[in-house]
Amino acid sequence: MKIGVLFAGDRELAPFLPMINDIREMQKAMLTIYEGMVEGVEVATLFSGVCKVNAAVATQILVDCYGCEAVINAGTAGGMDERLELFDTVVSTEVAYHDVAPGILTDFHPWLDSVYFRADEKLLNLAKQVAGERTFFGRMVTGEQFIVEEKRQDINARFAPLSADMETAAVAHVCHVNKVPFVSVRTLTDTATHSGAAAFEANCAKAAALSADFVRRMLRAMA
Repeated sequence: MKIGVLFAGDRELAPFLPMINDIREMQKAMLTIYEGMVEGVEVATLFSGVCKVNAAVATQILVDCYGCEAVINAGTAGGMDERLELFDTVVSTEVAYHDVAPGILTDFHPWLDSVYFRADEKLLNLAKQVAGERTFFGRMVTGEQFIVEEKRQDINARFAPLSADMETAAVAHVCHVNKVPFVSVRTLTDTATHSGAAAFEANCAKAAALSADFVRRMLRAMA
């Protein structure tokens, strides 16, 4: 099975690239895609750029052009649940947009039975096999903004998510309509206590390395 591994930013992708053996580099739609082997599993990986549309474009390319049979979305996120601490890892069981009206997804394409895109059970089981003490499984939400306090209260009241980011639901959306297994693995750069863009900048490198290593362990378990 060939696995697509999608990151939002170049700093999130950076610690994963040295894990790839026999690496090959290609260009498509202004994106650079890297193919090779990680822990005996064939992968195609890239950073999409921030935001939902960029993530969706990159995911469809992984499926259509690189034959990926499952997609792991990895990188960093902001913690929403007060139990979570910096550098905890969150694995998605389900994902929703926090900035899209619910009826858009249930009344129109892709005609969901709820606002949530559910993660693949086999990928979740792999994640559970390699999970550490500070790994949490649950809901993620996506929207195109850093979360400030008033937004945090509203989103928590509506969704009670573990984490928030700007891409995961879009990746899950594309995987859903293509019937491709999906899961997201995100390590926290900021929390309710340590919030905002400054915390992301300070903690991105360490969080990205932890997320990339989690994906590597999943691939090893898969092999």
